[in-house]
Amino acid sequence: MSFKCRGCSGENVVPVVDLGAQPCADYFPAAETPGPDPRWPLELWLCRDCTLVQLGPVEAQLPEEPLAVESATSIAHAETSVKEILRDYPELAGKVVCEFASHHGGSWLGHLSAAGSQLATEDQQADLVIDVHGIVHEPQYGDMLKLRADRLAPGGLLVMEFHHLLPLFIGNQFDTIRHGHWAYVSLRALRNIAALHGLAVESVKQVEMYGGSLMVMLRHTADAAPDASVEVVLADEDAAGIADEVQLGSLQEAAWHAADALHAELTRHKDAGRTVLAYGAPSKAPVLLDLSKVTTDLLPFTVDIAPGKHGRRIPGGCMVPIRPVADLTAAKPDVVLVLTWDIADEVVAQLEADGGWGATYLVPLPEPHERGF
Repeated sequence: MSFKCRGCSGENVVPVVDLGAQPCADYFPAAETPGPDPRWPLELWLCRDCTLVQLGPVEAQLPEEPLAVESATSIAHAETSVKEILRDYPELAGKVVCEFASHHGGSWLGHLSAAGSQLATEDQQADLVIDVHGIVHEPQYGDMLKLRADRLAPGGLLVMEFHHLLPLFIGNQFDTIRHGHWAYVSLRALRNIAALHGLAVESVKQVEMYGGSLMVMLRHTADAAPDASVEVVLADEDAAGIADEVQLGSLQEAAWHAADALHAELTRHKDAGRTVLAYGAPSKAPVLLDLSKVTTDLLPFTVDIAPGKHGRRIPGGCMVPIRPVADLTAAKPDVVLVLTWDIADEVVAQLEADGGWGATYLVPLPEPHERGF
């Protein structure tokens, strides 16, 4: 089977990773729903031309109800980012801004408005265009990048932040591969596709969001003056081989190895008489628990701060119910599996705020390991 690249529309696209049939990651059915839940292929394909890594020929089948609550880490990141952008680009103060909203939250508009920025009207070109973890939710990456380029005024700045393919690969973050996230972006792929739409990368900054992200500044090609940060990241990507189909294919074996290791670790704790419960019901959890063959026998329930998820369960084969955080602190398990591993520091600090109860915190990736505090 073949299809056209979601970035450049080329046909030189090949499969590199197959995680099997998986449920939609943000489909949280009611806890009493018996299942089985619907599943679709979850595969990564590589475009040999533009190097974009992307979901294969699959279409989203279920609507994703917005249930998550934005983390304190994300909220703080938005405020800090706006301050830094206006500090580094003082010419943007008071100018017109446009934001392409993300399913993850983290909007910059409130902070920009408070700093005196003017919000763009519909279809108005903007001096500052922002996309923070938004574009990957669009099936046609290239078309959506063109839309952002069209909204950018001459001399303006396009800021794009996205989960970086490099830490996904080297950190074995296979659970971030999910239906609804259509593209897994490297700087090289973004640069290649941006060039098709008259954009050039000017600078890049590595940020810690979602396990490792890039904040990339782009301009219309005639306005761009790339700095040294661009070549540094490109060199790191090349060294890791994330545009090489054989190298990328090794992620599949690494994923299964880590999944088996998680199952073995939870089994070890159970056999030793320790209780294990989890924190978080992120969109990362379904594929992690499904590949790890973790069910309620090993993980009786997880908790989440989002009230909309309470009374529901993780989709797929695990059937793990989702409860309020108070249920975790009341149960005082011996081991807490941190499913929201990208904000593990925030989770541990929250649970240890009143002294905790001596729990061991277990982070599942790149392989299961204990997290100190």
